Amino acid sequence: MNDLLMDPALAQELADEAARLPAPPASAQERLRHQLEASQRPPLDTAWPQVLQAPREKQDTRYAEPATSHRPVVGPVLVFAKRSFRRIFQPFINEVMRRQVEFNEALLDSLALIYDEQRENARIQAAWRKDVSERLAQLEQAQPPQRER
Repeated sequence: MNDLLMDPALAQELADEAARLPAPPASAQERLRHQLEASQRPPLDTAWPQVLQAPREKQDTRYAEPATSHRPVVGPVLVFAKRSFRRIFQPFINEVMRRQVEFNEALLDSLALIYDEQRENARIQAAWRKDVSERLAQLEQAQPPQRER
């Protein structure tokens, strides 16, 4: 492969050989054109994948769940202390967590892109498998039965 890229004479020889090939039949060209159109990428749906929905809802780490306590006697005091702490230190918490939130957003965007690419590759692979199966069936039908020796 490297020789083909580096040696212009070899590339020209290959181009000359390709020019000598006969033109494919119109039906084969049409089938290839149809296959190419079918393999075009469909419009992406804008909804987030279900598998990424829960992490997306938790991507912003600056805001915690409402303060609660299961302790019956000191619970209200603890909840008041938690809420007061949060209210006083929220600007500092936001600043400390800002880069983490940006990282989480970038990571989720990357995961969504990977998910879409994987789904697209699976769709293309299924189309290729179908095409190969059809071609194999055509070859098997066209091949004469072999005699036993």
